[in-house]
Amino acid sequence: MPGMGNSLRAAALLAFVVLSILVSLLISSVQQFGARISHFPNVTVAGDDFASLRGSLIFQLNERRKEIIPLLLPHEDENGHDQTLLDSSLDYSLWNEISHGSRKAHMDEMDCDSLVDMQAMEVLGSGYTKLVVKVNLAGGQPVALKLVNEQGIDMGKCVEDFKDTKGCRELVSYKLQKEIVLLQRLQHPNVIRLKGHCAGERGGEGGRVTVILEQGTPLQMIQLLQSPWEDRFRVCLDLVRLLYFLSQSPLGSVGLLDFQPRQFVTVSGALKLTDLDDASAEETFCHTDADCTLQFPHRNFTLPCSSRGVCEGLSEKRNIYNAYRYFFTYLLPHQAPPGLTHLVDHIMNSTGELKTDINQTLEAFEHILLLYKSGLHLDNLPPSIIRDYTVMQGMGTSGNVEYRCWPSYSQQGCMLSVHSAREAAYICNSHSQCNSFTLTGQKTWTGHLLASFKSSFSHLVPDGTSEVYVKRTKAPETPV
Repeated sequence: MPGMGNSLRAAALLAFVVLSILVSLLISSVQQFGARISHFPNVTVAGDDFASLRGSLIFQLNERRKEIIPLLLPHEDENGHDQTLLDSSLDYSLWNEISHGSRKAHMDEMDCDSLVDMQAMEVLGSGYTKLVVKVNLAGGQPVALKLVNEQGIDMGKCVEDFKDTKGCRELVSYKLQKEIVLLQRLQHPNVIRLKGHCAGERGGEGGRVTVILEQGTPLQMIQLLQSPWEDRFRVCLDLVRLLYFLSQSPLGSVGLLDFQPRQFVTVSGALKLTDLDDASAEETFCHTDADCTLQFPHRNFTLPCSSRGVCEGLSEKRNIYNAYRYFFTYLLPHQAPPGLTHLVDHIMNSTGELKTDINQTLEAFEHILLLYKSGLHLDNLPPSIIRDYTVMQGMGTSGNVEYRCWPSYSQQGCMLSVHSAREAAYICNSHSQCNSFTLTGQKTWTGHLLASFKSSFSHLVPDGTSEVYVKRTKAPETPV
């Protein structure tokens, strides 16, 4: 069939391109892991030893297959029974569909043909198992590709143990296969979007697998710590919305076993989970409450063992506490608006002590968002505060004398998010250097206006999207 021939040629071309990427880009990234750019050695193994090693490798491949197949099915049948025990024929039937790339969800836009004539831009990440590369497709569209790290520790150890490069590539690629399935099942605005995948034919180019994802920016916590509170709150809100979805996903309650900021990226300001290979929908079975202990470096929590012998809400609670210790602690309280600090403190206390579930946590975040967007948290500001300013609509300023404030949307001056001119006037009054501010017409993700605060300016210029507010000069007091 012509279509199949094109796909095979594209897959072969992809293999060549991947090797080119590895040669040109892996050198710098893999050195930090102590890997060397070299071919795995050919090892001569005696017949009996080879059969034993091959049998062990096949066993490992089957174990990985058993991990993935249940993810394709409902997590419970109509009687509430777990559907993880499948007959072997169903195992292989479903697995063959995935490994040959024929079982695709409707959202998959791209396949091997899409990767022809792509241009590699940079390595975004390199780990024990996977390599993430930023590429531009033939039409100029940027995407991220996840590949097996041919020089990674997992691949090297497998070849050392089993002496089979092709079989090890297939074994290591199971993490990518698992991610493909999870991305197809767990579609959400805060999960990275799967644009497609490319899978080499079994027995062909060693089972090469490539995952094609939307392009995101790795989360930089240091940069976030220096960002305005509104942007930091957005990251935390997005995370809570994601955890709410994972608590009742199509796979059941999903726990993120490797919960770190590096597992996330931002796309147009929105937080997205990009690493799903360590996500688990398995329940923890128990006999007593003591079997349901969550252990963290500085805290332990014991959850109830339900009547059906599983730890009640364990994955959900683990996700909440990890969100608290990795995100909320650093991003949420600092410089929160004064009218919202009591609500932020409540979230910090309830999540830090695991006193609330994810439903209640999401409600608390959405309540803060509602107050912040509506400006209700500013009710204590006097309405008369704006009377101290003269307003000039449809005007901007030129020859500005800037001063810096922190945190600011502009590194060169003081630009902050405000709900209204009244809040901007309150801020200007609190800055000793401020004599005027301009509402620029630009808006943040909450609909707040960006206000630029200045010490002075030389003259006004027409600007249909801006308004300039200048402090009125107070008349000198007449001596008595």
